[in-house]
Amino acid sequence: SMKEDLLRTLKSAYGESIQIKTSISTGGGCINQTQVLSLSNGEKVFLKYNDHPPENFFAAEVKGLQLLGEAKDGPRVPRPLGIDPGSKPRFLILEYIEPSSTRGRFHIRFARALAAVHRVTQDQHGLDHDNFIGRTTQKNTLESDGVTFFRDHRIRFQQELARKTRGLPRDIDRRLDRFTERIGNLLDLTGEKPALLHGDLWSGNYFAGPGQAPCIFDPATYFGPREADLAMTELFGRLPQTFYDAYHEAFPLQPGYAERKPIYNLYHLLNHFNLFGGSYLSSVDQTVKAFTE
Repeated sequence: SMKEDLLRTLKSAYGESIQIKTSISTGGGCINQTQVLSLSNGEKVFLKYNDHPPENFFAAEVKGLQLLGEAKDGPRVPRPLGIDPGSKPRFLILEYIEPSSTRGRFHIRFARALAAVHRVTQDQHGLDHDNFIGRTTQKNTLESDGVTFFRDHRIRFQQELARKTRGLPRDIDRRLDRFTERIGNLLDLTGEKPALLHGDLWSGNYFAGPGQAPCIFDPATYFGPREADLAMTELFGRLPQTFYDAYHEAFPLQPGYAERKPIYNLYHLLNHFNLFGGSYLSSVDQTVKAFTE
C-alpha cells in the first residue's frame, strides 16, 4: 500500500523506523497533492503525491532540484529525501522548509541568488534529459543555437501539442507559423551563454524561508536564455522593482529585454492553453499579433 511504501521510504531516509504523527494538507497545485508530515523523530517533511503521474515525473523533479541545489550562492532548494520505490513512483518526500513572510532585503537577496543560478552554464541549450512543465512534457533536446532551441523545443513543440489536444483555430495556427519563422530576428542572444534556469518561476514556486533565505522549488530546469526565467516572474503579476534592479546590478541584461519578454512568456501561455484551455488562447494570439502585424 501507499502508506507502507511511505513508511519504508522514511525508514531508509532516516535509518530508523518512523511513524507519521500528523499530516496537514497544503492544498497543492493542479497536478499533485501535497502534505506536511510531522514524524515521530521530531522532523517535518514535505510529501508530494500523484496517483497517476507521467512516467519519470518525480525522478525528473529530483534531478532538477539537485541541479539547482549545486549552484554556488544560489537560493535554498529542498533536499529530496526519498522517492516511491515502485516502478511508477507516486510520491516524493522533500525536506520541509518553514516559510516566513517576506520583508526587508528578501527581494534583493533573491535576485542575487537567482543571478548565481544563471551563472551556471554549459555549452548547449537544453539538458541531457527531458522533464516537465506542469504535467506537460518539456523537450530539452540539446542545441548549440539558442534561437533554434527556443523556436523548435519550446514554441513549436507547444504549438503541435495544441493542434493535437485542444485544436488550434487555423488563423491563429498560421500566425504562430509566421511568428516562429521570424523568431530569429526577434531574439538576439548574442553574448549570452546557456544559463541554468528554474524554468517555471511564477510566484507559487519561490518563498522566504528561515532568516529570509530565498527558497525555490518545483523546477522545470534546463539551460537556456536567462531572460526566460525573469519574464516568467512577470507573467502573473511581478516582484517588486527592487528585485529587478538588484538582478540587473548582479548580472546585467542585454538592452531590449522588455520587448523580448512576451516572446519567452508565449511558451507558458501556450502550455496553460494546453493544460487548461479557455482564455489563454486569446493571450497567445495577442502576443503573436504584436510581433507579426
